[in-house]
Amino acid sequence: MKFLLRSLITLNLFAAGAVAVLAADPGTGKSFQGPVGLQLYSLRAQFAANGAAKTLDAVKGYGIRYAELAGTYNLKPEQLLKLLSDRGIKAVSGHFPYKRFKENPEAVAAEAKALGLEFAGCAWADHKAPLDEKQAREIAAVFNRAGAVLAQHGLRFFYHNHGFEFYPLGNETLMDLIIRETDPKLVSFQMDVLWTVFPGQDPAKLLNKYPGRWALMHLKDLKKGVPTGSLVGKTDVTNDVALGTGQMNWTDILAAARKAGVKYYFIEDESPTAPEQIPQSMRFLEKVTF
Repeated sequence: MKFLLRSLITLNLFAAGAVAVLAADPGTGKSFQGPVGLQLYSLRAQFAANGAAKTLDAVKGYGIRYAELAGTYNLKPEQLLKLLSDRGIKAVSGHFPYKRFKENPEAVAAEAKALGLEFAGCAWADHKAPLDEKQAREIAAVFNRAGAVLAQHGLRFFYHNHGFEFYPLGNETLMDLIIRETDPKLVSFQMDVLWTVFPGQDPAKLLNKYPGRWALMHLKDLKKGVPTGSLVGKTDVTNDVALGTGQMNWTDILAAARKAGVKYYFIEDESPTAPEQIPQSMRFLEKVTF
């Protein structure tokens, strides 16, 4: 009887484990558990050529369940929401122009609410290059004001680094200044891994330095051999490669991201071969161990 009972328990545990494996979201695995989505900007050419419905069919085909928006493709919020919902995709966050946050954050909040977003942020802070301390402080002030407005509507503001923020300031950088000058209760950050490595920074160290500030992450790999250390915030889009085939130390980065409290991860691939590379990136995330 005892042997039979132990056998039944073992079988039940095995079955539960098998169900858990089967239920895992595409793009996740034993180590990387996501949730992982797609920044739809990755397929901007496909949206333009094929329209939103066919492009979102392709997104569904990848197994993607979460999306980050960068515009609405000339659709009303309710139209885009229906297309996403019909395909089992949830829009979690969206990018909006810096100027809109600066001049009319209420309007951004209204649009973000209409789109059903949890996070609304920007991926480029308007400035006169090169960025300097005065401009960095002004940017931080805009973020704090925008964050306060969005918080009133149950939304979270975030800033996505783009590489030009890492000019030195003493022993640190202007990115450190922006993070420290913004209110943790109002402003979160989205680390773009490529735009952290390309300017010569270590993503894992930056994640560990500011735990709790990184709510989102762009998973993006940089082609091997491309020099780093540039602060211009620009590189050829063909330098975006499938995850795991470039320069990034993903085991350290993903382990640090989990420890830092990243809530959502989005694959962003700006290359012209993104449709082929996105599934490769998802398979990498399923197999990576850390």
